[in-house]
Amino acid sequence: MFKPQVLFLLVGLGLGGWYFFTNYRIQGFDNLKIEPRTGQASQSAGGSPAAPLTKRTIRIATANLGPLDQAKLAKPAVAAHLVRIIRQFDVVALQDIRARDQGLLVQLVEQVNAQGRKYRFAVPPSVGRDPVQQYNAFVFDTAAVEIDRTTVASVDNRAGQFRHPPLVAAFQAKGPAAHEAFTFTLINVHTPADRVEAERDLLASVFRAVRDDGRHEDDVILLGDLGTDDEHLGLLGQVANLTSAVTGVPTTTRGTGVVDHLLFDRRATTEFTRKSGVFDLQREFNLPLREALEIADHLPVWAEFSVYEGGEAGA
Repeated sequence: MFKPQVLFLLVGLGLGGWYFFTNYRIQGFDNLKIEPRTGQASQSAGGSPAAPLTKRTIRIATANLGPLDQAKLAKPAVAAHLVRIIRQFDVVALQDIRARDQGLLVQLVEQVNAQGRKYRFAVPPSVGRDPVQQYNAFVFDTAAVEIDRTTVASVDNRAGQFRHPPLVAAFQAKGPAAHEAFTFTLINVHTPADRVEAERDLLASVFRAVRDDGRHEDDVILLGDLGTDDEHLGLLGQVANLTSAVTGVPTTTRGTGVVDHLLFDRRATTEFTRKSGVFDLQREFNLPLREALEIADHLPVWAEFSVYEGGEAGA
């Protein structure tokens, strides 16, 4: 008489064999190797994680981390936090860098890249040649964006209208085909507290000049420390359709004011995903106010954009 236990055993073996040969294949005879038939291994042969899916968005930030000098970078805990901040974003417009040359940024970016990242930086052409003591810069992830080095320039300041001339550079998102990729120009601004009224109206002319420079780039983003909120931008606030990515949220570490912005034409820059925010140093790093102020007295402000021109593939 056929025993039920035998029947169950045979059925189990059959199902197990079917599952094995459906989902796995055996390679070689001398050195047997079993691999999944579908899907990807979680790690490559070298032990590193499999390549991530192509990014569909990038995050652009402005951060007045000043005074960003050698003394600040020499503090291991503070430097570690600076590195963590930059790694959160694909492009960061930095203000209030206090150094005679590019050496400070070389050290900072080397630390950012210590775990295999591929950040680079761009500074005004005069840095290292003229006796510059303070300047702005862009730090960016070359895995996410590429820069057009021919466009990196400071705004003409021969008349001495700006204490810290705005820095301009053009970028393009990586991932999509060149004709579909989001291209944009950034204007990195640092307005001293005692020069707000004198310089903010000039920024309206700077914005229009960059937008109308003949390259036909409509996605122009003016970002940085403007020293005032979005309700008191003077002539800059009268530029048609100009909008701020973040409003009503304090951007100083002490929570006393809204002075840092990302401004762009809301009709032209449809790549904006409507995701933005302020990177709260105390909350993100679980720090008391005193330690957060050692990093900076401003908070990084960011906004997210599609990597596709027009906001979606084929737009």
